[in-house]
Amino acid sequence: MTTFTSVHVALSLVGMASGCVVVFGLLTAKRLDGWTVLFLTSTVATSVTGFGFPSVQLLPSHVVGIISLVVLAVAILARYTLRLAGAWRWVYVVSAVIAVYLNVFVGVVQAFLKLPALHAIAPTQAEPPFLVTQLFVLALFVTVAIGGVVKFRNPALHRSEPQY
Repeated sequence: MTTFTSVHVALSLVGMASGCVVVFGLLTAKRLDGWTVLFLTSTVATSVTGFGFPSVQLLPSHVVGIISLVVLAVAILARYTLRLAGAWRWVYVVSAVIAVYLNVFVGVVQAFLKLPALHAIAPTQAEPPFLVTQLFVLALFVTVAIGGVVKFRNPALHRSEPQY
């Protein structure tokens, strides 16, 4: 694995882990400001570095990266520029959850490509184990997004310090 690939993978893992912490904060009505900065920064960096791999054509990974950057831009706008005012609160929740989901989605794809046991049961990623896994992950994140919208709507959200 090259240094560039290692950095990209590390950023992705940090984005997924910190994103899960942020999502937990949404479900418990906590802002977790420090974790949010780490999540958004590392996830933007993951998407940006994904374009650094050599390719002569637009790949599905590029499309996911573009979607992720658009979703992250919305999350950042809602969180920092519009300060979660009004409907921007639920827009932030949904966009943050989608950003984590996209990172996890790619993680599942990579797991089925790189881990021999998973690759053996779904070598083309069109087999039921892969599809069921991705459906489960999608259902989980839809449920989390709904829960986050419900729980993270209280205007009296409190900061949770320290965050790390």
